[in-house]
This record gives sequence, structure tokens and C-alpha cells, in this order.
Amino acid sequence: MHARSYLNAVCARDDLDEILLLEETNRDLAHQIAAQTGVSVASGPAEFLERVDAVIITSDNVHHAPLALAAARAGVHALVEKPLATRIPDAVAMVEAYRQASLVLATSFPCPFSPAFQALAARARAGELGDVLALRCTNRGTMPGGFFIERERSGGGAVIDHAVHVADLLRRITGRDPQRVYAEIGHGLYHQDWDDSGLLTIEMSGGTFATLDCSWSRPGSFPTWGDVTIKLIGSEASATADLFGQRLEYYPAEPARPKWIGWGSDLDALLIDDFLEAIRAGRQPVSSGEDGLWALRVALAAYASAQAGAPVDVLPGPAVDREGL
Repeated sequence: MHARSYLNAVCARDDLDEILLLEETNRDLAHQIAAQTGVSVASGPAEFLERVDAVIITSDNVHHAPLALAAARAGVHALVEKPLATRIPDAVAMVEAYRQASLVLATSFPCPFSPAFQALAARARAGELGDVLALRCTNRGTMPGGFFIERERSGGGAVIDHAVHVADLLRRITGRDPQRVYAEIGHGLYHQDWDDSGLLTIEMSGGTFATLDCSWSRPGSFPTWGDVTIKLIGSEASATADLFGQRLEYYPAEPARPKWIGWGSDLDALLIDDFLEAIRAGRQPVSSGEDGLWALRVALAAYASAQAGAPVDVLPGPAVDREGL
């Protein structure tokens, strides 16, 4: 879903020798995009991995792990779309494979690059807000369709799609890891077998807790895909951040729905900048594989909690019977 945005960001650079596209499920689309952007199309995975130093993986979720592990075996750095994987053992294997190969494994979390989040986190970590007592968060979106609502390809629904972003941000803003999750997960918006709504309470080490609405609750007429917001309640002050608040509200004269036009930072481009700089400098990216693993633990703990009807510890990673969700 984000592949075109990443491709646009890569094509805007002038420091890459070659940009190569691999699309095995729709070759016509691959050649159409190649004609529009000037990139090359690989004939298959083997040729692709022989010709590149780094790959951005934007497949359906269940294929993240096998594609990333193949890249690691080929000595290729990887930026992997979230969620990092759909199973804890797969994500652990990915992190370990890249560690052993001394390669960069990054998770596609653009939100840490938001100026609004960075300002909020800096003030919180500097102690300006006092002790962080609680956070109220949203990552509500429109229902994306496609493989996102095919559980055998996505690994779930709204919760695995959206909970991971804020789970990652909570670790950054508090400097602590999640310990326990309680979740109510539903199907009441679209009445299908995939989850379309989720309300989570996440307890961090040290006693801070957060609530998160990660539902696909924005209507089809909504001006944009959704939102990411954080309200932080501290012992000395409270503060609120709207991570995608840099926007124009556009209302066309013709009969068409309004839309938000972002005028601020291109978070996808900043994510890719950091990924490439991490490769060149031999350092960890801002959003690492370990960050993706922690976020996945929270999402899967949420599914396990909804199934059990009780809070679930984040560690060890819970086993989830998705047929009951």
C-alpha cells in the first residue's frame, strides 16, 4: 500500500546507481510503473537479489519474513513494511539473521520522523512534563481492503495493521518496554471475519499506561487515510501531538469529497533517508528490526487478550488462535 510512496522517494534521489523493481504477482503493473518512473524490472527474485545492495519489502505481511531472510542470505540490507512479520518466531529469526550477517534491518515506521512527535518526545524525555502518567492515543484509519482483509495474508485485521505504529511510539516516548496488554477487539463495523476495531490498554514497565484506538473506523468519505494522535498526561503538564497535522483542508468546487493535502515533512522520504544513511554509516536505523519485533509483540498480545478476555503479558510472545478472532 505504501510501495508507490517509497518508490517516489527513492526516484527523487540522485545518489543511487540503480533502482530495480520486482513484482511477481502483477507483471503488467510492474512494467507500467517502470515506464512511468524509469526504473528497471527484474525477471525474478534471483536476478533481483544479485543486482541490489538494499531492498524495500512491501509484500503482503505473511511474506515479509521469507523475503527478508532470502535477502539476508544474499547479503542484502532490508527495509521491511510493518508489521515486521505475523509470527514472533519469524520476526526473531529475521532480527537474528541480520545481526549475524552484520546487515541493516529496518522496520517501516515513519511516525518517529514526525516533527510533532519528536517535539513531544523531547519534552517528555527532558522531564518538562514531569512523570509520564498516562497516554491516550489513536491510530484510526479507513478500511484499506486488498490483502489487509485476507487474514491468511495479513495475519489479522485492524489491530495488526495499526497497533504496531503506536506501540513503537510508546517505547520511544517513555523509554520503557510494554509489559501487559488488555484488548477489546471487534467486527461490528463491517461484520466480516477480520477485526475492524480494537481498543487497547497497554501497561509499560514503571507503571505508565496508554490507551489506543486502532480501529478502521474512518468512513470512506473521510478526507484522508486516518490519523495518529497522542495526548500525554504528566505530573507537571499535559501535551497533545497530531502527527499528521501539517495539512491543508481542501474542499473542491466540483462534486467530490474533500481531502487533506500535507504540506509538511515527507515522513516516508525521511524513513528512507535514514535507512540508506544507516547502511553507509554501518549503524542501526532509527526504526530497527528490534523495534518492529517489540511492536509485533504488542499486537499479538492484544489478539491473545481479546481471545482470553483478560490482560496478557507481552513477554513471552503469546500463541494466538486466529480462528477464534
